[in-house]
Amino acid sequence: MHIRKYDFDYSRRFFMDKVARGIGGAGVLTSLWPLLSESGDISKAYPDELLDISLYTKGKIKVGDEISADNIDVVKDLVDPMLYQEVKQQGRKFFIMATDTDASTMFPPKFLEATIKNQGQAKFDETGNVRTKDGKPWIGGLPFPNPQDGMETIANLTLSWGRHDQTMYAIPMYALDASGNVLYNYDFVWAEQNTTGLVDHPDGPYLKGYEDKLRLQSTWFSAPNDVKGTAFVNIWPYDQREYPDLFGYIPAFKRVRRFPTNQRFEPLVPGINLFLSDAWAAGDPMLTWGNYKIVGRQPFLGSMHGQWQPEAKNWEYPLVGGPKNNSFMYVGKSLIPEVIVLEAEPTGYPRAPVSKKRVYIDARMLTFPQMITFDRRGEIWKSFEPGFSQYKKGDKVAMAGKDIAWSWSWVISNDIQSQRITRFHQAESCAGGWKSQWNMHDDLINKYMTVQAMQRLGT
Repeated sequence: MHIRKYDFDYSRRFFMDKVARGIGGAGVLTSLWPLLSESGDISKAYPDELLDISLYTKGKIKVGDEISADNIDVVKDLVDPMLYQEVKQQGRKFFIMATDTDASTMFPPKFLEATIKNQGQAKFDETGNVRTKDGKPWIGGLPFPNPQDGMETIANLTLSWGRHDQTMYAIPMYALDASGNVLYNYDFVWAEQNTTGLVDHPDGPYLKGYEDKLRLQSTWFSAPNDVKGTAFVNIWPYDQREYPDLFGYIPAFKRVRRFPTNQRFEPLVPGINLFLSDAWAAGDPMLTWGNYKIVGRQPFLGSMHGQWQPEAKNWEYPLVGGPKNNSFMYVGKSLIPEVIVLEAEPTGYPRAPVSKKRVYIDARMLTFPQMITFDRRGEIWKSFEPGFSQYKKGDKVAMAGKDIAWSWSWVISNDIQSQRITRFHQAESCAGGWKSQWNMHDDLINKYMTVQAMQRLGT
């Protein structure tokens, strides 16, 4: 049991001092990552007040409570400006879950094993790219599980988006206007094939013939009919100074075209406010952004576990808030003892409509519960808020190969200036019979990530 001399003010002062002095690493009572590596239990790294919402709020909020406009001010210091506004002004609600302290539920198992095995082997080369100590591309897991600065923090997000070697997400998406009307409803598939840093591949960390690439990522739409067959593929060089190649197939023109490589702040299809740049809060090569800096550390309310809904039809979520009570998914959030608040600017995009992004990153697992982008005037423009989960609930389990699956579960993207919302979730299946899968050990590249594959999908 911890001695409760570490109150809210102690933690706040500790985090502020850490940021002011430019000290990296997570944890308050002890360093987080060595503890996580040895025992998998993060609880001894933080005082009780950062692990129990009731203690933190002095009994005003407890696990199971619903947060609404009536009580959001009690936890205002634990939420970002976008979530606060959504609850206070747009009628959003969410409920409180218990804090998770078991690291084994926060990662795909093999990704966590690789992180522990490979810790201490990553470095930046003279170009700013991540290499092993002997100069090779990264070999898997988080390169910097105990990040000391902004660059190390963003590298953890960039090098493996979904934290699986392969993924295929079946996604229903809804785009709503300011009045709560669903203007567009799309079904699409998002697939990823990492080519370096592999953690579950028989030939080791590199996909043969693709050692100079980081990943291939493709997207194809299966509904409605007017966009069915529209497909895109991104081919990422390992060198983070270079832009991905972006190819698209538009059925109406019956041909594949190459898109401008820096066209990353526009929707792929009409009506949505999801950009390539938004993906995983690291949708662009990390060296095409700059001025990375850690601007804060704090406790935070986020949806980092227990988000999977296997008992619901197609893993759907109840809806709440907005003019027609359908704008937001009704989800749970728990007290995260420490988030790293990272800011960066799009230095490689002189015409970018974004002036900076602010990413809140869970220090336990080094992925994000929230990203906020700011327009060129410096005003808050848009959020990109996900929920994550181990795919196990009661006696229901989804598998990634031989392991229990872990993945993102839902996303809410809110353009607060126009009040247009795009929301989507990872579903069991979507139109066309596509199913969500992870680490299939399949040839995704030839099936879905070439020019010929895009044409085939389009017809």
